[in-house]
Amino acid sequence: MIYADYNGSAPICREVRDYLIKRLEDGPYANPNAIHRLGAKTLMGMENARALCAKLIGAKPKQLIFNSGATEGISSVFHSLLLDGKAEGKEYIIISGIEHSAIINLAKCYSERGYKTLVTPVNSDGVVQLEPLKAWLAEYGQKIALVSIMAANNETGVIQPYKEIAKLCRAHKVPYLCDTTQFIGKTDFNFAESEIDYAVLSGHKIGAMTGTGLLIAHDPSTLKCMIIGGGQEKNLRGGTQNYIGNETLAVALDTFEKNKHKLAKLRAGRDQFEATIKAQFPDVVILGEKAARLDSTTYISYPGLHGQAVQIELESKGIFVTTSSACSDNEPVTSKVLKAMGVTDAVGRGVVRISLGLCSDENLYQEISKALIEAYRKLTPIKSHQSL
Repeated sequence: MIYADYNGSAPICREVRDYLIKRLEDGPYANPNAIHRLGAKTLMGMENARALCAKLIGAKPKQLIFNSGATEGISSVFHSLLLDGKAEGKEYIIISGIEHSAIINLAKCYSERGYKTLVTPVNSDGVVQLEPLKAWLAEYGQKIALVSIMAANNETGVIQPYKEIAKLCRAHKVPYLCDTTQFIGKTDFNFAESEIDYAVLSGHKIGAMTGTGLLIAHDPSTLKCMIIGGGQEKNLRGGTQNYIGNETLAVALDTFEKNKHKLAKLRAGRDQFEATIKAQFPDVVILGEKAARLDSTTYISYPGLHGQAVQIELESKGIFVTTSSACSDNEPVTSKVLKAMGVTDAVGRGVVRISLGLCSDENLYQEISKALIEAYRKLTPIKSHQSL
């Protein structure tokens, strides 16, 4: 079996698995907020994990709030900044046309509460265009409640100019939320150097436990508590913490740091894979091919074929890919991301996303290449017949 849907969810990495086995055997188990010795020991383990996470992503421990994942973190930022925003004279939300559903649906939610949503366009490779953003920042200034533009796209893997966006927003004193879900733990990132105001992380994207995550805030005092409980996470997220899960975030991020030298081989394997497929099928399209991308991601289409048909062929050979993002995989239509890029339905409906992990054997691309070539050859006569 070859699992090639790391952008959807990464398997628990070996280091996290080994840590969990020992952790479950050795303990301790206690409420980290209890004042007895076991509680204090459990809290210490979790706080050590927070400190290590902060060090590895270039932040301060006090800037990290443990939560259930990126969607919760994104929701916390939106609600913190927008619930009272209208009363403070805020009118606008700026997002891009390629954001994750969590961003799009929150923007829609607040549009129904009176905010106006401005959407920055992207070019044909899926890179956010900065000129409209510059114009809106200059025109609307302090009427803008939030700019929310991602660091790397979950479908295409295309890396966005997030540092330039952060500088623009900071110059205009506008809060910037950057969806770094597909970025942190997959390539180098330093929160302090980025000048981002808010970033997010989901553990299951980097080999940690599902249901774990981080909200990283430049100034945590700007956040409001959305889950009211016993005052955990410095009154920013009530409820007893998932302390073992939080510890796995540190293990996973540390594993990335120790293995990131493998990215070059992974990128080389991906590039060779793409070149091999295009040599066999010149009509094949690599989405975002000319842009900077995550080293682990290929978004590929044979125009006229259905991506789900390709997916089924690959799965019959034990290769698991997806047709877009997990949030829209059940819809056999061109995704919102590809529509924003101006991709036609002939291309958009034929995509499959192949995403591996940092420690994946780059030779897996050879097996995927062989299976994909066979799938395209098998399905091409159907395509030709349907086009008559």
